[in-house]
Amino acid sequence: MKNEYLNIYNNLIKLTRNKNLYSSLKNDDTFSDRLIILLFHFGFFLKFYKNELSKNEAQNLFDFFVKQIELSIREIGYGDVSVNKKMKDYVNLFFSILENVEKWTSLNIDQKKDVITNLINIKENNNLIVNYFDKFSVFLSNNSLKIFTKDIIDLKF
Repeated sequence: MKNEYLNIYNNLIKLTRNKNLYSSLKNDDTFSDRLIILLFHFGFFLKFYKNELSKNEAQNLFDFFVKQIELSIREIGYGDVSVNKKMKDYVNLFFSILENVEKWTSLNIDQKKDVITNLINIKENNNLIVNYFDKFSVFLSNNSLKIFTKDIIDLKF
């Protein structure tokens, strides 16, 4: 199953690398911005596929993601104390993202913009990111979990 977790992680990373997502940022994109967008992808992923995963599998996937993020932070050069603090902040942020993702479909466009604006440093007009995650939600609802577990795929939506 660990190989499937790696495929899921890599597929979500590939989506996060979509350069169009970063055109609405106020500043150059940063590691933190990319990580927040990855956490949004992961939040939507869990929302749509939580029923296809057992509780144990979902926990193992979450643990795998956290470990991969921790490794990425260490690669940047942060020390142990900084890594622990950053990881605590990012995990808390992820739970906040999960709360917003769970109610995403019931939010209107302005509320969705507020969710995005509160978490990512973007320009005034953030319709691009909101529309992207709306399309991503539709894509996830129309496809099964297996599409993410096989191999790195070319996702277009």
